[in-house]
Amino acid sequence: MVLLTKEFGKAFIFKRIRPGIKSFFMKAGYDDVPYEFFGWLFWVTLAITYLIYMLFVYPKISPYSLISVFVITFITWVVMQITLIALSSVYFYFSLTINIYQRTKEIEKILPDYLQAVSSSLKGGMSFEKSLWTAIKPEFGIIAKEITMVSKKVMTGNDLKEALEEFTQKYDSPILRRSFDLIIGEVESGGKIAHIIDKVIENIRKTKNLKEEMSAATLTYTIFIGSIVILIAPGLFALSYHLMTMMAQFGGKLATTQVGVTPINFSLTNINPGFFKTFSIGALLLISFFSSLIVSVIEKGEIRGGVKYIPMFVISSIVFYLIFLSILGVLFKGMIAL
Repeated sequence: MVLLTKEFGKAFIFKRIRPGIKSFFMKAGYDDVPYEFFGWLFWVTLAITYLIYMLFVYPKISPYSLISVFVITFITWVVMQITLIALSSVYFYFSLTINIYQRTKEIEKILPDYLQAVSSSLKGGMSFEKSLWTAIKPEFGIIAKEITMVSKKVMTGNDLKEALEEFTQKYDSPILRRSFDLIIGEVESGGKIAHIIDKVIENIRKTKNLKEEMSAATLTYTIFIGSIVILIAPGLFALSYHLMTMMAQFGGKLATTQVGVTPINFSLTNINPGFFKTFSIGALLLISFFSSLIVSVIEKGEIRGGVKYIPMFVISSIVFYLIFLSILGVLFKGMIAL
């Protein structure tokens, strides 16, 4: 089984891109590249491709000649499996990217408390290296794991500065990098490390409070965008659908009762109500998707924080669209009956 999964998956990863892939997975919390995943991905997509081919493709091409069947089979099989692998890879890439983002935010959240523990150990007379190791506690989560890895590297002969810089470069966090750059610089100059750490902690907490104030100040914009996506846009699309349907029905009645009397053509337009409903749902999906990203930029300052809003906006807008369709359908039905 290991040969069919891990070794098979490793064979599909070129050596020149393995370091980049390993770094990416380490940021997401993996100690090594899960080659078993790539192996399983190949076999699962192979099985799905086989089912799709046998159920939908082969019955249609079986009457053809043997050569035609072979060529079509080869092309469709390769295209389908590559497409499935690509879609799966994109999905897992974005999932891991969100995981890395969440880990980075968790590190930034815990960092002041961890540095406070380091500062307390320094004030107790410990060296900087000893203070880093002593401050490792289970409640510090990711930082505790990362500093443990730093300590292992230092114990095996690596320089402390290089080990800490390697840790800070793993995550896209300016706060983390700047904090440890200041601390490392003070360690090399032989200054008051505890004093610098206290200043770093103070600045991190001030930055955090400032971000929270900015997020609170933009709450009005978030509510406005959310109301447009969840209520206003679905309501307008539902109203347009029923207005178009009502005009078509009125036009049909006038066309049959006043032929040759009125010069205005009230006949059914080229827009199909069923097509308009499909178009409305597609438009709401696009509006919800991009609105969630806009809200993320307003609230968090970056797009990756808005992924959690996408399902909420999409589901809410579609649900309210269907509700408005039903409510307006009853109202317009009564108006037409009058």
